[in-house]
Amino acid sequence: MAVTGFILVGFVIVHMLGNLKVYQGEEKFNAYAVGLREIGSPAVGHEQFLWLMRLVLLTATGLHIVAAVQLTQMSHAARPVSYVQKKVIQATYASRTMRWGGVIITLFVVYHILHLTFGAVGFPPGQYRHLSVYRNVVTGFSLWYVSAFYIAAMVALGLHMYHGVWSMFQTLGLSDENTGRLYRSLAIVSSFVVVVGNISVPAGVLVGLVK
Repeated sequence: MAVTGFILVGFVIVHMLGNLKVYQGEEKFNAYAVGLREIGSPAVGHEQFLWLMRLVLLTATGLHIVAAVQLTQMSHAARPVSYVQKKVIQATYASRTMRWGGVIITLFVVYHILHLTFGAVGFPPGQYRHLSVYRNVVTGFSLWYVSAFYIAAMVALGLHMYHGVWSMFQTLGLSDENTGRLYRSLAIVSSFVVVVGNISVPAGVLVGLVK
């Protein structure tokens, strides 16, 4: 869970930084999108490195989900009988919603791929452009309900990432009394930056900052 989470968090941060290039304008953002497909060229073919990274992410995601299911089963097996009265003492809202947050994020990733990668959803007929990622971002997020869904999903991602990053260091045995506060602060800052950075794109389109 911790190792695959580390891989996925790294991707989320890099992906967010790439998304922010949309503020550099259409030409530079489209050039960035093309550049992703040419990474490793001429040593590797067109999009080969990109597909390799997609396979790594897909594998990490699958293993992350399997680990989550196994941990849930272990938790239920450890206490098959529910508490008569259950009080929350130390658990945060983020930790209590990890499972549902994971489900929401998984559904969002599927929608995100269908939306901006394939143009199968979230676009008026004939509006998806295969040669302009920038135009697709502007057109796709111009629909308020699509942007609202993205924003809600980013809030879920932020909660999931906050608890995941903090607990990851504990799981790997790197957190103790001296470093625990530092890692919690890192979890707060990293999740906040990712959420604000990603939300700024659909919000920027809606307010006309990106057009």
